[in-house]
Amino acid sequence: MNLGERIDLMVRLGNYLGENTDQWQQVKQLAFEKNKWFTEEFIDLATLNITAQFLGRQALEKWVTHYHLDNNIRPKTIGIVMAGNIPLVGFHDFLSVFISGHRQDIKLSEKDNILAAHLVEKLTEWDPSVAAVITVAERLQNCDAYIATGSNNSSRYFNYYFGRYPSIIRHNKTSVAILSGKETEKELSLLADDVYTFFGLGCRNVTKLYVPVDYDFVPLLQAFRKYNYLADHVKYRNNYDYNLALLIMNSKKYMSNDSILLLEDDSIFTPVSQLHYTFYRDKDVNKGSVSIDENIQCIVGAGGIAFGQSQRPGLFDYADGKDTMAFLLAQ
Repeated sequence: MNLGERIDLMVRLGNYLGENTDQWQQVKQLAFEKNKWFTEEFIDLATLNITAQFLGRQALEKWVTHYHLDNNIRPKTIGIVMAGNIPLVGFHDFLSVFISGHRQDIKLSEKDNILAAHLVEKLTEWDPSVAAVITVAERLQNCDAYIATGSNNSSRYFNYYFGRYPSIIRHNKTSVAILSGKETEKELSLLADDVYTFFGLGCRNVTKLYVPVDYDFVPLLQAFRKYNYLADHVKYRNNYDYNLALLIMNSKKYMSNDSILLLEDDSIFTPVSQLHYTFYRDKDVNKGSVSIDENIQCIVGAGGIAFGQSQRPGLFDYADGKDTMAFLLAQ
């Protein structure tokens, strides 16, 4: 399979996802039954982002042209350990390896082993030669290089087993937003998307706000009410009720709009249903003021990503800022 054929196959995959066939709807339902965090709404959002940002022919051709990809690569076997926090979260790694021309062995997360497996099956159905370059494996062994994504705990495990090989190993990340206090109602509504989509489980979800002293939180909490329906989701509600009980028991001051708990805290990481904030006094606070934290995936507002765009990475927006395609071409 040459580069042009690989691009054609990915474009076809994008068209398939966009058609939302009966078969794909059944797969989405199975994924939700397996993992209740994978609602149809958020699976659709994930696939929409993939088709719009990753699988357009023009975007793919621009991507491969940037790296001067051709058909002369010496194929290696790349092991991929995928996370499962949000639907198809490992798709960019999968796409990068496939387009590069390398083979790949994929270890799927138990939380997301239905959607990705189905897409591999469809690709193999359309072109049987895919079976020679993509394998879904229970264990990864004898690979030439590895890409592994997981928690801080699992990253230590990955470093132990894969550290002696060429590898990209990712750990917990999260995202933050810097607010000026002059945001419009529309901008706050878009910020709600950055906070709530995927129930806040993604590394690109905003979990921490930097706000000016005397910031008025009322418009923010009002704008966030657009997602109050998430409180009807059993798993999300259980988290909200549990974290609310902890705050009350520990006499913590908090604000709420009945779907999120907002409290002052220095940590950029939060449990599900909770959002932290920190006041700043420097009128010139900007992206550079918070970017030194290695645990930040992206920054929204104040010269960073536009509000509402954190969950729409493009092909060149590599996780952790590590260029996956450059890594693959160096093997």
